[in-house]
Amino acid sequence: MLAQIDPFHAIAISRVAHRLAAEGRSIIHMEFGQPSTGAPAAAIAAAHHVLDTDGMGYWESPRLKERIARHYQDAYGVAVDPEQILLTCGASPALVLALSCLFEPGARVAIARPGYVAYRNTLKALYLEPVELPCGPAERFQVTAAALAKLDPAPDGLIVASPANPTGTIIDDAEMAAIADVCRERGIRIVSDEIYHGLSYVGTPRSMLQDNPDALIVNSFSKYFSMAGWRLGWLVVPTNLIDVARARMGNLFLTPPSLAQHAGLIAFDCRDELDGHVATYAHNRALLLAALPTMGLHSFAPPDGAFYIYADVDHLTRDSIALCEELLLETGVATAPGLDFDPVEGGHFIRFSFAVSTDRVQDAIARMTPWFLAKTGTADKVAGRASIAPAIAITHPARD
Repeated sequence: MLAQIDPFHAIAISRVAHRLAAEGRSIIHMEFGQPSTGAPAAAIAAAHHVLDTDGMGYWESPRLKERIARHYQDAYGVAVDPEQILLTCGASPALVLALSCLFEPGARVAIARPGYVAYRNTLKALYLEPVELPCGPAERFQVTAAALAKLDPAPDGLIVASPANPTGTIIDDAEMAAIADVCRERGIRIVSDEIYHGLSYVGTPRSMLQDNPDALIVNSFSKYFSMAGWRLGWLVVPTNLIDVARARMGNLFLTPPSLAQHAGLIAFDCRDELDGHVATYAHNRALLLAALPTMGLHSFAPPDGAFYIYADVDHLTRDSIALCEELLLETGVATAPGLDFDPVEGGHFIRFSFAVSTDRVQDAIARMTPWFLAKTGTADKVAGRASIAPAIAITHPARD
């Protein structure tokens, strides 16, 4: 039987946004988690040189794998052999590789709800069973060791993300270690999505490799490195899965683009420019955290990292798709409906991405504030709703 997976509703919102832009409307894209900046200047210059001098072809860069391996030693104190690293066409193929290496059809894999839409749907497409763990304010919208310990029977696997999408929440070091302990005791294999590492505002996220060397690690150049369109990522696998993973990579995806690999190697050492982007995101975050309560949006997940704010709009709607569509049509601001991330409670959440330029964030705030207040009736109508976001504290990612 053909696997049934749900649509990605933010893509439909984005299609409408691009149609409106083509018609001459001024559109602010806050629906996707992609930086509005491009690749680092030195990486682009290197790519121009490669285009002029190298015919390219199917290729896996040994130097890039060595550089990524050194990053794990420098940033996390973890020894990784370059052969444990598979270069992929972004994080999405890396997730497919990880799941197909670990699980047979029918296996049960735990995920947080809310969580990235593709976790649930990729599991379904591979004939695996998502085991959704409801995570709300009490759990800081994250999987906990206690929740995993209570699952009966134990799942075969766990996908964990810190910082998370759509909430931006980070699992603290002690809880990460506790999750690893429970998984080890119960035989639960871990896939850790670390695509938002480098984008943190309240501390440095911990890699699951620090607590579980058998975890499979998904990462990408799309977020911190600002190279979403270059389609370059990687998967770290334990040594006993290298051959299994390489066989799948070779048959399913071949190699990532050669040009992207050349650029990615240079991008790894463009930290001043990239940390400048993080500083911009931090400023955008502060602007939104200050502005949302003035719109009547007082309840949202703590945006510790990534570049999202996941806001509760229960006082306005239980149909987040309709609300996002109306917001787009009437203000030109595109956002993502919570239903993408949570099929149960997501009808009363929406996600704002602040990975755009600061002037666009300011423009979006100016457009949305009167719109949300008009929807609410008066600001006083929702006064007193408790925010679940912490005080703003900015820290930049440690350099390796």
